[in-house]
Amino acid sequence: MNVLVVNAGSSSLKYQLLDTDTREVFAKGNCERIGSEMGIFGHSENGGTKQTEEVPFPDHRSAIARVLEELEKTDFTIDGIGHRIVQGGWHFDDSAVVDDEVMAKILEVAPLAPLHNYGEAAAIEYCREKYPELPNVAVFDTSFHMTMPEVAYTYALPKDVCDKYHVRKYGAHGTSHRYVSARCAELMGKPIEELKLISCHMGNGSSICAIDGGKCVDTSMGFTPLVGLPMGTRCGDLDAGVIQFIMNKYGISIDEMLNILNKKSGVLGVSGVSSDFRDLDAAAAEGNDRAQLALDMFHYWVAKVVGSYVAAMNGVDAIIFTAGVGENSKSSRAAIAEYFGYLGVKIDPVANSKRGEDIMISTPDSKVKVFVIPTNEELVIARDTKAICG
Repeated sequence: MNVLVVNAGSSSLKYQLLDTDTREVFAKGNCERIGSEMGIFGHSENGGTKQTEEVPFPDHRSAIARVLEELEKTDFTIDGIGHRIVQGGWHFDDSAVVDDEVMAKILEVAPLAPLHNYGEAAAIEYCREKYPELPNVAVFDTSFHMTMPEVAYTYALPKDVCDKYHVRKYGAHGTSHRYVSARCAELMGKPIEELKLISCHMGNGSSICAIDGGKCVDTSMGFTPLVGLPMGTRCGDLDAGVIQFIMNKYGISIDEMLNILNKKSGVLGVSGVSSDFRDLDAAAAEGNDRAQLALDMFHYWVAKVVGSYVAAMNGVDAIIFTAGVGENSKSSRAAIAEYFGYLGVKIDPVANSKRGEDIMISTPDSKVKVFVIPTNEELVIARDTKAICG
């Protein structure tokens, strides 16, 4: 089955057209700077060179329209369209064919992920209008986390408030955690039902997931993607009293405060240099103490959360690094792994220096295995689309 996978972000839209059986990618590309005066459209076919051009992208509808226009110039067929949806809220514990009712629910929970769900919904609506005969499938990042036990997803707030407004931990990056945990079980040659795994999705947005027997039992992001680890520009876990204190001192609104927490904090705020970990590595190497502190804080928090999940599952068989930083930064992996001596973790520096492949970076005698597994959310979305519609 040939599935067009659409991954709409807050100001971008990525896509792939792939065969679910052979995993062959016929075409892929991205639309950048959506909402700006002028955007960038990139497109490649059959592994060829990406061609780019400047295109106005006032909104996500114009972006997906440009993608479909380009694909119509080819001989490729599309049998279904799969969409990554960041927030499914309390409605979805699995992927779903999009009809009017599903669309209404996606928009109902959009306030929990306003930078993503509205753009994703706009892309779906355009696809449904353009090709009413094709099935559209929504694959929710949050659905993987709906297996969390009540003790893990419940906040210590008044029950009537939480029940009335569905306030609970939802998590994020579920599609990525789902893929790498399944792939890790394959690499270990064991049924995932027999394994305790911890997946570290580390990038500009980062989250950690405890996976026991193939099911999520806890994750570091919460009601929104703002909490957990300090990230590129997000603050991560924070005493709520700090928010009130800063708002009173500066006389700012809650919207202004949230802008600081979401866009001006994290490793960017600590370092004053950048939200890009590559820039932080370079600055730290040149002696920038604030950049080094930002890196050290990130590594510390990853190790601390991993440790808490070892306790939550009463053990761990393997730890997985994935996403931009997890897949590409050997220094971050090594720094984090230094905290795991109590687990009997030993890292092979030669294996850890490799990138772009599924690989075990721990030594054969390491008591807990450590893997680097490049994530493949597009394949998960395509396979779900086939399973539901194929």
